[in-house]
Amino acid sequence: MPDWKRHLNIGLVLSSFLLVSCASVSTIEQMPSKNHSFRIKSLVMHFTAVNYQESVEALVDEGNVSSHYLIPSLEDPTYPQKELKVFQLVKESDRAWHAGVSYWQGRSGLNDHSIGIEIVNQPECQEDIPFDASLAAVPPQIEGAEKNRDLCIFPDFEEAQIKKLIALTKDILARNPDIEPTAVIGHSDIAPSRKNDPGPKFPWFRLYQEGIGAWYDTETLNQHWLAFNQTPPSLALVQRALSDYGYGLIATGRLDQQSIDTLSAFQMHFLPWQVTGQLDNQTAAAVFALVEKYFPDKFQDLNRLYQSEVLADQIKQQQVFVNTQQSQISQDFRNQSTDKLPKVTNRARFKAYKGRGELLIETDDASSAEIYINEQRLSLDNFEAGNINRVSLHKRTIDGLNTLRVENIQPADASIRISIPYPTLAYEIAPYKEDFAELDKFIRKGINAGFPGLSIAVVHKGKIIKRTSYGHARKYDNRGQLLEDFEPLTSDHLFDLASNTKTFATSLAIMHLVNRGDLELDRPINHYIPEFSGNGREVILVRDLLSHSSGYAPELKFYRPDNVWGEYFYSQNKIKTQRLLLTALPFDSVYSGSQTYSDSNFMILGTLIERLTNMPLDQFMRESIYQPLGLENTLFTPLKHGFEANQFAATEIQGNTRAGNVEFPNIREYVLQGEVHDEKAFYSMQGVSGHAGLFSSIDDLSVLSQVLLNGGGYGNVKLFNHAILDRFTSPSGKQDTIGLAWQLARDKEREWHFGPYASQSAFGHTGWTGTATVIDPEHDLAVIILTNLRHSPVISIEDKFEFEAESSELARYGNIVSLVYETLIKLETEKQ
Repeated sequence: MPDWKRHLNIGLVLSSFLLVSCASVSTIEQMPSKNHSFRIKSLVMHFTAVNYQESVEALVDEGNVSSHYLIPSLEDPTYPQKELKVFQLVKESDRAWHAGVSYWQGRSGLNDHSIGIEIVNQPECQEDIPFDASLAAVPPQIEGAEKNRDLCIFPDFEEAQIKKLIALTKDILARNPDIEPTAVIGHSDIAPSRKNDPGPKFPWFRLYQEGIGAWYDTETLNQHWLAFNQTPPSLALVQRALSDYGYGLIATGRLDQQSIDTLSAFQMHFLPWQVTGQLDNQTAAAVFALVEKYFPDKFQDLNRLYQSEVLADQIKQQQVFVNTQQSQISQDFRNQSTDKLPKVTNRARFKAYKGRGELLIETDDASSAEIYINEQRLSLDNFEAGNINRVSLHKRTIDGLNTLRVENIQPADASIRISIPYPTLAYEIAPYKEDFAELDKFIRKGINAGFPGLSIAVVHKGKIIKRTSYGHARKYDNRGQLLEDFEPLTSDHLFDLASNTKTFATSLAIMHLVNRGDLELDRPINHYIPEFSGNGREVILVRDLLSHSSGYAPELKFYRPDNVWGEYFYSQNKIKTQRLLLTALPFDSVYSGSQTYSDSNFMILGTLIERLTNMPLDQFMRESIYQPLGLENTLFTPLKHGFEANQFAATEIQGNTRAGNVEFPNIREYVLQGEVHDEKAFYSMQGVSGHAGLFSSIDDLSVLSQVLLNGGGYGNVKLFNHAILDRFTSPSGKQDTIGLAWQLARDKEREWHFGPYASQSAFGHTGWTGTATVIDPEHDLAVIILTNLRHSPVISIEDKFEFEAESSELARYGNIVSLVYETLIKLETEKQ
């Protein structure tokens, strides 16, 4: 018999045996186990990002992705039917390929245990193609908008689609009872670093109202928000809360790209009106409210950790208070009988003003001592050990530098601690009112000629001797028409400081960080921000940015798609703008030590401060600089902190449009009042930047100016020492008029700002909105000029748009500064 026949017969016999064996099993008896669950644990929502026909090709044809359901769009011309239908593409019991690399609530690879619903919805996305085009990723046919598309315009979902979705989802949930409310999620929730679908227009709250998915309770949200306004939770704690809710996030305490993506995904789901990728108190409150509602056991641990942070923050605030509560002299003295420098030890100098000053003595074991101020012995009774002994110096002090000498401490082995606070400001305006008549006349002449408004403060020898406002805070309505009643300008109004932010925010912060030992001026930026690398960035030092020696151009208009470097650099999101600044912004020139004034330098420095302090720039300035000094009217984004628009001097009349002649996405077209004018700061940095965004008043700036005149402190607050101030206010490169952040009155080039009389030690800054400061230590003088010159009509001159008030003599600050000096020179001459 041939082999093939023998093999065939054997096969037939085996087949017959198997059929007989199967037939012999009569029944399978059921014995249900209690140890089981349903396979489906999650329901994932998507948008297709393409039209119906392309969706069918991607989801149905072989070789692509899939989902369990597809909901078309009636408005889609590629959808061939008049009635909206729901299409099932994959059985719910089968595995569809819709989730990709994903994670939710302890499970990865959600294709294995989820149902996916695709909804035809097409956002218009601008791909964020890397500046090096060779690195560009190939976008997929479908799966939602990829993360390399940073700019997306999301359309609303159709009402018919949502009704179909609600009905379908209720059926799915009825068939799959293991899908908890917190497991009804979006593709961006399970893959936040890759996806942004179903986008911020998806109606999560409406679904919740229909009994689908999760949402927070408003009352609980408000409770957490109020608490966080007092003490915000740490980033690490919010990262843990997001993880507790379901996101695949590790609590590192660093705002890395994964955290930014996760925050964006969470905000798209639960706070779609503010998708920033940044942590704020409302976002934190929403996370906590959700965990408290749906995971109460986890919330107990979360809340306990938060209460620990509250206590730690209280201790920290006390420490911040202690760190800044340093007098200009705070020194221990003891007898130095064997000292080789007897005429040097137990001596110190301090700044004071005639008839003012106070000395504080603390001791545990001394009963008396001889203390001399300007070589005049103080009349002291015995000290009281264990207490602070306050001694007035008003009979001994003089204007300027004063001397302190301590001798003969008793008993001989005892010691005393002496503290002398920095000088603070006194108001003495009335006696000088007539002396500034010529200045008043000059300013009023300009106001009468149409200049909108001006406030001025003159600080001289520890006293505010002039504090006057002229003109109006606002004159025009949103259409550019004159108001019937102008809003008078007062000395309480706040102003947009524009580039004075560079000095009274960024520079002060960096001087303070240098004083604390947290920052070194001669280290590369790359040492503190590792991603600041490539194309020569590694050689750029902190001081190079401060001195405008980095090689960057004056500015890059990130807020415009048609900026000089193209759409890749278009950004109206702070996180993206900072990434572009640190990793992609091209240099305008090869680094050579040349100095070109650049906003980009200070945008990077603001980011550096945020990285070093692990908090937003505005929060650091508030907590570490302004609050210790008692300044309540110096801040960023004031309208978000309880201020009203009418508390501010208005700037441009029709937003940033130059009377309708400028246009770009999201441009403001109304009178700006309490919103930073600078486009890069407002649109690209959300109002908080190292180059612009700070608001203040003449009173607060007078205090900050006195801090500088004092050499770094005010009262019992010390921000930095005099040596640091000297470094910042000395020439820092080839140009004598540029220090570290500060502009210097070194030659006639700056007379339009400092006038002709300022000393070689004078420094200050100007701001585009119409602000100027002059601080002259040699004359113990500060002049603060705040105007709203941009609140004036726009005129066209040779294809350039200018503001009418720019032509006023008041816009040349040197005119005003010169009259201040002449007034003081005349007073000094008469006195002598």
